[in-house]
Amino acid sequence: MTTSLTSPPRPALIRLPDFRRLWIGDTVSQAGTAVTVLALPLVAIGPLDASPFEAGLLVMCEYLGFLLLGLPAGAWVDRMRRRRVMIVGDIGRAVLLATLPVAAWLGVLTLPQLYAVAFGLSVCTAFFDIAYQSHLPRLVDEERLVEANVALEASRTVTAAGGPGVGGALVAAVTAPVALAVDAVSFLASALLLSRIRRPDPRPARVPGARLREEIAEGLRFVFRDRLLRALTLTAAVSNLCGTIGTSMLLVLLAGDLGLSPFLCGLVFTAEALGGFLGSLLTIRVAARLGERRAMCASVVVSGVLWLLALPFFQADGRYAVACVLQGLGWTAFMTFKINSVALRQRLTPAPLLGRVTATFRFVVWGCMPLGALAGGLLGEYVGVRTALWAGAVGELLAVVPLLVVARGGGRRDRRERGSLDIQSAHR
Repeated sequence: MTTSLTSPPRPALIRLPDFRRLWIGDTVSQAGTAVTVLALPLVAIGPLDASPFEAGLLVMCEYLGFLLLGLPAGAWVDRMRRRRVMIVGDIGRAVLLATLPVAAWLGVLTLPQLYAVAFGLSVCTAFFDIAYQSHLPRLVDEERLVEANVALEASRTVTAAGGPGVGGALVAAVTAPVALAVDAVSFLASALLLSRIRRPDPRPARVPGARLREEIAEGLRFVFRDRLLRALTLTAAVSNLCGTIGTSMLLVLLAGDLGLSPFLCGLVFTAEALGGFLGSLLTIRVAARLGERRAMCASVVVSGVLWLLALPFFQADGRYAVACVLQGLGWTAFMTFKINSVALRQRLTPAPLLGRVTATFRFVVWGCMPLGALAGGLLGEYVGVRTALWAGAVGELLAVVPLLVVARGGGRRDRRERGSLDIQSAHR
C-alpha cells in the first residue's frame, strides 16, 4: 500500500462560510460607499453651493476621525470583540447617512450638518476598518492572507467600478440625498451579514494593570522600531497626504469649473476602480516576478507618473477620456503596493497587537488625509483648483523615498533581508 505525499487541496476561499460572509458583507457596504463618494460632495457643490475651500473642509471631515481617534481606537479594539465592533460601525454609518435625505426632504439640510455626518462616518469607519483588518487573520490561515486581501480588494474595486457610474445616474435621476439613502441601506445589509459569522469572537484577555497610554505606546513602538514597517507607513502617509490634496479638488474641477454632468463625473471613479480591480489580479504575479520590495517601489513610482500625466487631459471634451484611462492605470500600478503592504503588516504583527498596529498605521496614513484635504482646499481657494491638483500629483512622486531608503540601506541586515520584505518575520 502506498501513501500519498501530497496534501489534500485547500478549499477555495469562497467556500469558507465565515470568510464568505465577511467578503459579501464588505462588498455590499462598499457598493453603497461608492455611491456616497460621488453623492456627498455633489450635495455640497450643488444644492449647498460650497466654495472650493468649503468642499475641501468636507473631505477633511471625512477623514478627521482617523487623526483624532485613530490611536486610542486601536487600543480599544484590542480590548473588544472585533466582529461586534464592525457591526456597530455599520449600524452607526447607516443612521448617520439616513439623516441627510431626511433633512433634505424637510428643507433644513446645511453644510454644518454635512460636516458633522462626514466626521461621524470617519469615526465609525476608523473603528470598523481597524476591527476588520484585525479580525481577518482569525478567518483565514496565515499563508492565505495575501490571497484573502486580494479577493477583498478585487470585490471592492468591482463594486467601486459600477458604483460611481450608477451613482452619477442615480444623482441625476433622483438627487444626491436619495442616493445617500441607498448607502444607508447597504450598511444595514452588511451588519446583518457580519452578524451571521459563526467563528467564535472571544473578548481579548486583558493584561492586568495595563493602561491605555501604555497600550498605544506599544503599538507605536512596534511600528516605528521596525524599519520596514516604518518605511511602509511613511510611504503610504506621503501618498495619502499628497493624493488628498488633489482628490479634494477633483470634483470641484469636474462639476464646478468644467460643468460636467454627475454621470460624467462618476466615470473617473469608475476608471479608477476598474484599474484597481485589474491591479489586484496582477499583484501576486508582479510581486513574484520582481520580488516584493522592488514590486512595491515600482508600484508607487509608476502610479505617481501616470497620475501626473493624466492632469492635462482633464478637459470638457474628448481629452477627458484619456484622463480617465491614465487615472485608472495609475490605480492598476498602485494596487501592488496597497495589497502587499497590508498583508505584510498582518504577517509581521502578533495577534494581540494587530488592532494597535493597524491603528498606528491608520493614524499616520489616514490622519494625513484631512491635512491634505485642508491644504487642497486652501490651494484651490487662493491659487486655483488646477494648481492644487498639480501640487498633489507632483508630491505623490516623493512617496517612494522611504521605501528606497530601506532598499538601499547598507550593512549586514540588508543582506539578510535581500529578496523579500517579509524575511523580517523570521525573528518575530
